[in-house]
Amino acid sequence: MPKQEGQKTKLLALLHIFEQKTDENHLLNVPQLVQLLENQGILAERKSIYSDIDTLRSLGYDIQLQRGRGGGYWMASRAFELSELKLLVDAVQSSSVISARTSKRIIHKLEALCSDYEGTQLQRHVYVDGRPKTDSQTLLYSIDALHTAINRGCLVQFRYKGSSAVRTVSPWQLAWENGCYYLIAYQDEKAPPVRHYRVDRMSGVLVLDEPRRGKEFFRTFDLPAYLRKHFNMFGGTEYRVTLRCSADLESAMRDRFGKAPVFVPEEDGTHFHFDVPVCVSPQFYGWVCGFDGKVEVTAPAEVRKGLREMAQKLAALHA
Repeated sequence: MPKQEGQKTKLLALLHIFEQKTDENHLLNVPQLVQLLENQGILAERKSIYSDIDTLRSLGYDIQLQRGRGGGYWMASRAFELSELKLLVDAVQSSSVISARTSKRIIHKLEALCSDYEGTQLQRHVYVDGRPKTDSQTLLYSIDALHTAINRGCLVQFRYKGSSAVRTVSPWQLAWENGCYYLIAYQDEKAPPVRHYRVDRMSGVLVLDEPRRGKEFFRTFDLPAYLRKHFNMFGGTEYRVTLRCSADLESAMRDRFGKAPVFVPEEDGTHFHFDVPVCVSPQFYGWVCGFDGKVEVTAPAEVRKGLREMAQKLAALHA
């Protein structure tokens, strides 16, 4: 092996040792580094290790030295802190749309970004809302295809919810809501022109070599407002709904509807009301009922009637 090529191999092997075998609690001195290299069939002199460490430092790697008894070298900083990797692992494990097999593969790759000792701390178990994880093995490919179509400005085709019918839409945005990915798409042949689809229920996603439509519409499209008016991303007829709430729910309403609605205090001092666009669905009615009478729909009459009819149906069912 030529000397220069051997030097590069040794440098890469030494870097890998620092990345996988050291952290602030696990230091390696020069004799230990020489032995670990020899275990890989790479002969190294002690003096050359100091030069190699200086080279790695000059390339931007944060290798520190602790002098004295029990001292040694270690990789002091990495692309991700351990706390950041833990957050990423929790997000992957808690996502219901990432299959258990894919989660395991992603987490294994994240473990490679920290030392072997820290990697054991990434074997975490997060279970959110009792939701089972999807068994879809193609979700990541679907997401990648949709990003490609959005970036290229192309149409996409796919099948939805196991249907054999092929849908063709203009993809514009991907949204993450309630632990699921949704495609926000334009369909100019239907009303309303904007539709959303759960990506984990899409199959056979194909990027077409045809330009998407809806550019003028999406120039002023407000995605956060769209997400706020769809409860659990269920559709329904859109109404301008007036909600009357007890005063202690102001922060809860802000969390749900943002800063846009104007909260109007009422004369009794214990309530306020506001208007907000809502795609009315059984999920919206369920959300209202979940406040145990602290939220009242005061308008429009059609929405009040729908809520009353649902309550009557439930009352009769549980009589």
